[in-house]
Amino acid sequence: NGASGSQGTYAVQLAKHFGAIVTGVCSTKNVALVQSLGADHIIDYTKTDFTKSGQRYDVVYDTVGKISFSGCKNALTENGVFISPVLAMSLLFQMLWTSKFSSKKAKFSATGLLPIPESKKLLTELVSLFASGTIKTVIDRRYPLEGVPDAHRYVETGHKTGNIVIDVVQE
Repeated sequence: NGASGSQGTYAVQLAKHFGAIVTGVCSTKNVALVQSLGADHIIDYTKTDFTKSGQRYDVVYDTVGKISFSGCKNALTENGVFISPVLAMSLLFQMLWTSKFSSKKAKFSATGLLPIPESKKLLTELVSLFASGTIKTVIDRRYPLEGVPDAHRYVETGHKTGNIVIDVVQE
């Protein structure tokens, strides 16, 4: 969920790199982008609710925090995992509950939670993927440093595609 946002655009590419069959969820205007990033299947959330489509997934990565584990658990396979980078009390409860009482799991994922040596190793691998062109950054808009308030307002609309860049030094 959120395949055309900042985390989603990277998630689609990384999942494909590691051999996953990827279903990207995005709006109509971003279908072509998500397809170009490698998604095998695309669901336009303005037309279809992926949680009610009958399809089952091994992993649901909600990059935008718009759904909950309970809202998508029927879309998970028997041992499926729901991952969110948005930590809320409800997710904490779901993580605790599913760790003990369910084959389906709710998990939180964020940078900075790994030991430094492991983080360094993963970052080195990511640098290689960027350098080789395997992973590409999607840039929606650029703003000068004094445009940070405008950039923030744009991000808050929830309709950006990929990333926003703040130019600290003007060329």
